[in-house]
Amino acid sequence: MRPGRGVRAAMLQNVGNHLRRGLASVFSNRASKKSAPRSENNMGDGEGYRNPTEVQMSQLVLPCHTNQRGELSVGQLLKWIDATACLSAERHAGCPCVTASMDDIYFEHTISVGHVVNIRAKVNRAFNSSMEVGIQVASEDLCSEKQWNVCKALATFVAHRELSKVKLKPTTPRTEEEKMEHSVAAERRRMRLVYADTIKDLLAHYVIHDDLESKDYSRMVPAEKTRVESVELVLPPHANHQGNTFGGQIMAWMENVATIAASRLCHAHPTLKAIEMFHFRGPSQVGDRLVLKAIVNNAFKHSMEVGVCVEAYRQEAETHRRHINSAFMTFVVLDADDQPQILPWIRPQPGDGERRYREASARKKIRLDRKYIVSCKQAEMPLSVPWDPSNQVYLSYNNVSSLKMLVAKDNWVLSSEINQFRVYTLEDDKFLSFHMEMLVQVDAAQAFLLLSDLRRRAEWDKHYRSVELVQQVDEDDAIYHVISPPIGDDPKPQDFVILASRRKPCDNGDPYVIALRSVTLPTHREMPEYRRGETLCSGFCFWREGDQLTKVSYYNQATPGFLNYVTTNVTGLSSEFYTTFKACEQFLLDNRNDLAPSLQAL
Repeated sequence: MRPGRGVRAAMLQNVGNHLRRGLASVFSNRASKKSAPRSENNMGDGEGYRNPTEVQMSQLVLPCHTNQRGELSVGQLLKWIDATACLSAERHAGCPCVTASMDDIYFEHTISVGHVVNIRAKVNRAFNSSMEVGIQVASEDLCSEKQWNVCKALATFVAHRELSKVKLKPTTPRTEEEKMEHSVAAERRRMRLVYADTIKDLLAHYVIHDDLESKDYSRMVPAEKTRVESVELVLPPHANHQGNTFGGQIMAWMENVATIAASRLCHAHPTLKAIEMFHFRGPSQVGDRLVLKAIVNNAFKHSMEVGVCVEAYRQEAETHRRHINSAFMTFVVLDADDQPQILPWIRPQPGDGERRYREASARKKIRLDRKYIVSCKQAEMPLSVPWDPSNQVYLSYNNVSSLKMLVAKDNWVLSSEINQFRVYTLEDDKFLSFHMEMLVQVDAAQAFLLLSDLRRRAEWDKHYRSVELVQQVDEDDAIYHVISPPIGDDPKPQDFVILASRRKPCDNGDPYVIALRSVTLPTHREMPEYRRGETLCSGFCFWREGDQLTKVSYYNQATPGFLNYVTTNVTGLSSEFYTTFKACEQFLLDNRNDLAPSLQAL
């Protein structure tokens, strides 16, 4: 049933007034928002509220903690990070926990002797027996009262009991930040589980371009000259109350041998800038002998990659060694002005040495993609990112996590409501976002399957004139080329190249998700007959509200180009939303019985 004329006019006026106020303030407040940024160290938004799993550690950096430059040893910092994160995990689990993995860590600032290290850790989300723990590290100069962000880290811990299997209780996020981290943690977990296979696949298919044959061999350092091997005996101070070696202690020993290998290449004191994501393959206990091996795999202009391997054995007579961990660390050499110096080239040994050399080149490319796409703030992301096989996993992650973070924001404002159809708006920096919501008499899995294939969207959305499936990347990701009608006075139709990423619920209470964002493809460049459009973040979420009842929510983060359209079409905007969403509802009702085989696969 369509709304009455008076109600409809009031609804349109309400949305129009809100959008006019919103658009006026989005740009006028941008400067003030940037001049007073939110504190990075604030882990909870509510005044007086503290996350029950949060643990804080403050350590004064003494000379015994520092390296030859008078700066805090990264190995010592890793031990403190691991201890703080472990205490947070055990506070939630109520039982002993062990380190399972650590995501990429990028060190933004060194810490000098006399400074204070402040570490905060809290559980972002608990799964069956594992937890993601978020860690923030800052340094503080007590004399000048200056503070610096040093790094952020994400660690996975596994709860362990001797006699019974652990089933962790779920976390309950309260603040906006906690809700975002809780939601995105499921996507990060998915990326970790496929990480090893992703690296193997990328290394197998990525074409390595290097100029090894053209380099001057007389100025190259043989890789074998950088090789280091060291053994450590695990003693009680190195282990927890169960006798398992602290993960942070192993990471500290790894950093030590990696630094020695890097120093042998550059004949200077290197600085560790990044540690690549790695996981522990198995535990070690008190009494184990740990053999740590390191070698420089490759040297680039201003950085070098050092590979480290850890193996364990119990007795000297043992011939079999257990593989505990492997990691790749990136070092630089800084001059007096903290600028990176040019490094010598490395000459790899034939065979495995050349393989490690080329794999390091590929990992560098992958690492830069991952840092750029995964770690970049939303406002810093370009609208369209080039898609290729080496970054597809991270683009898919960013696509879904960006939508989940938009969904988790607290400051959505209800602009209109009519016939159980609601429109919300959100002002955020340079974006104005929209959220439409309705209840539909369709199962959530049915709605998810029907709307995840963009080729059918033209059946209910008049803004989609035609849709071509360009590439089915995998089961969950596909790239489409969309043609849309002209907007405003521009006679040219719009076209979009869109990555669609879909996700099933990770746990009870999670929604089905379809995330959409623009990408660029060399096979689909801009054409003169179309005006290339772009979408930064949009998509659907489906929550199961009951038997055959689903809350369908659509989100769209409006970019500056779309804002120009909004300012000239304020009055008709709500009408467009309502008409399109009602057509979507009818499409779901008409086609809900056509999916029996597909629903069994879910």
